[in-house]
Amino acid sequence: MPRIRANSVLPARREPLTLHTADGMALVGELALPLDRDPVATLVCLHPLPTHGGMMDSHVLRKAAFRLPALAGIAVLRFNTRGTSSIQGTSEGSFDNAVGERFDVAAAIEYAEFHDLPHIWVLGWSFGTDLVLMHAGDPAVEGAVLLSPPLRFSTPDHLARWAASGKPLVALVPEHDDYLQPTEARERFAAVPQAEVVGVDGAKHLWVGDADKVLDLVVARVAPGVDVPLPREWPGPMETADTSAYAG
Repeated sequence: MPRIRANSVLPARREPLTLHTADGMALVGELALPLDRDPVATLVCLHPLPTHGGMMDSHVLRKAAFRLPALAGIAVLRFNTRGTSSIQGTSEGSFDNAVGERFDVAAAIEYAEFHDLPHIWVLGWSFGTDLVLMHAGDPAVEGAVLLSPPLRFSTPDHLARWAASGKPLVALVPEHDDYLQPTEARERFAAVPQAEVVGVDGAKHLWVGDADKVLDLVVARVAPGVDVPLPREWPGPMETADTSAYAG
């Protein structure tokens, strides 16, 4: 069988979407759904820092959308936060240092809830993890996965709110992260009794070369009925994305 590669796009129903925020912004996004079945769970994805190239097409989130609907039956909702551009388009507004972005997070969660997407989890990466901790405590959210959390914008008060919620919180922390490494992460997240901090050996902040491992760890938490590791080969037709069109 053909091997699933970095630019492989597995079959899914892919729907461009526009999120409308409570403060009047239109945000560019996409929903990827399983092709021939209902999703077993949903990921709302929050991308890395847009002032440093982060966007909905940053590679781990892009690969989640390319693979997880087919391999795990998971719906993947990605979008560009305010002022962020990708090949999908540019969202209205401008970067607001994790303040105005609260409306963006709320709009994405509300979209998933309104469209009856099941078992909503929020997946944040880097800056996106701060958005999770600060703004994703919506009752519709069942839990969250944090990739490379820097704890830059979020505060101990935000951690305390997550602790009080009792909702699952999983932090995947690279061994060689530039901002927060596993030992310190365990100390910082001790404020959240239900938090699971997973140190990932050999990995770095950008997860280059480790996307397969990340997706396995995410699926194991979000959809525990799905076998992991996920298949590395695909028996049917698949497309090949032009990755030269992407950055990050």
